[in-house]
Amino acid sequence: MDVRKIKKLIDLVNETGISELEIKEGEESVRITRTYGQAQPAPTQIHTIAPTIAAPVTAAVENMATPAPTEVSGHIVSSPMVGTAYLAPSPQAATFVKLGDSVQVGDVLCIVEAMKMFNQIESDVTGVVKSILVENGQPVEYGQALFVIE
Repeated sequence: MDVRKIKKLIDLVNETGISELEIKEGEESVRITRTYGQAQPAPTQIHTIAPTIAAPVTAAVENMATPAPTEVSGHIVSSPMVGTAYLAPSPQAATFVKLGDSVQVGDVLCIVEAMKMFNQIESDVTGVVKSILVENGQPVEYGQALFVIE
């Protein structure tokens, strides 16, 4: 695979905030991974450090995930893709919805930018916005909860 193409893929990973990208062309393949908030270990240290890092991260994720189901009641609107969530159509504009706003099916809740494409995330239920679970400009993952509508 061409080095320039690999550099463009690395730039794409950095711009979009995704954590992993794998491309296969014929018999050639490249995998680019990115971790947030951790310094990259030297290649010789990967096998010795990985087990000690994985346990605290897994425990933290489990602790964060446990209380969420008891606190959240209502319909959850999730991100259909990996990208960056924007709560307003432009930096100067008002947000699409605020807490307590009444929404109908098809109302735009936010935009998720993925690979320079802006995708409107619409409400799939009628109700009241109970919770906004993302911040403007925050990277989001596939399936991540964005809004709670009751």
